Amino acid sequence: MLNERNEEGIIIAEFDNGKINSITLETLRKLREIVKKANEDDSIRGIILTGAGKTFSGGFDLPMFLGFKDVQEVYEFIKEEDEILTELFMCRKPVVSAINGHAVAGGLICAMASDYRIVKNHPKINLGMSEIKLGLPLSLAQAEVMRFGFDSDKKWRDVMYFGKMFTIEAAKEFGIVDEIVEEDELINRAKKIISKWIDNPGRAFIKLKEGLKKPAADRIKKRMAEEDWKDNLQCFFDKNVRGSLEFVMTMM
Repeated sequence: MLNERNEEGIIIAEFDNGKINSITLETLRKLREIVKKANEDDSIRGIILTGAGKTFSGGFDLPMFLGFKDVQEVYEFIKEEDEILTELFMCRKPVVSAINGHAVAGGLICAMASDYRIVKNHPKINLGMSEIKLGLPLSLAQAEVMRFGFDSDKKWRDVMYFGKMFTIEAAKEFGIVDEIVEEDELINRAKKIISKWIDNPGRAFIKLKEGLKKPAADRIKKRMAEEDWKDNLQCFFDKNVRGSLEFVMTMM
């Protein structure tokens, strides 16, 4: 589920699904609607992604993953998810992630698709990618979005290959987040960044963002159209992978 409210022409989209605000296909389709609205409605100045309660998002919904019946079903989900992630990445208006709690796996991927990331100052917040520990690869769009977010392939390697969790201070030093702010300033600071970027003559931000991100989006679309990536999805039915997913579910 993705809650939506409009404050001062800025859409605040709030992950809200259980303890970890897991991301389902329904969540993604609602996100697509919000991005479309921001793209088409001149009164919308930007989007803030955040989470309900004390978590941003712990990633994609594991019962959904375990419920896939065959590779074709996984393929159809990943294809739609990658299209929506690319649309979020290329949203014409500024997208700022106001990270109010843990941002892990798919949750962090959505945050990395935004243009700016602000995290709440709290010692227990963790940010990171757990895919390698679960036995899952990244999709084409997920990999490109994550790689775009770092200033070197080495950083991308270290985040993905080690699968470690970062504290907020380590995440800022590493470049995963841009700012650390107090909880009561989180949404207001995100609004200020959006206003600073979009409220310029001719909304120059829109073309500047397109120039920056379009080459990456074009690579995603080209690879999705030309590469045979369905075989990579067999891992969803590997007994060890399914065992790791089931184990993580018992810990939630």
